Amino acid sequence: MNRMDHMKVQRKRTGTAAQRVLTAEVAVVGALLLALFVTEIPSMMREMRIWRIAGGLRAGHRYP
Repeated sequence: MNRMDHMKVQRKRTGTAAQRVLTAEVAVVGALLLALFVTEIPSMMREMRIWRIAGGLRAGHRYP
């Protein structure tokens, strides 16, 4: 077996083109969701602070 045949034997395809495209799409969507979450953290922290000032769970019936 010459060197080129040996290289061909070692190389395996790891999934179809459709699987690779799907994996890339999942990675892009995941990155976008992570970016959105990171940009919303300051707003969530502000809302939590307001909620705690308003009484949190103890506020009960005061704020419908």
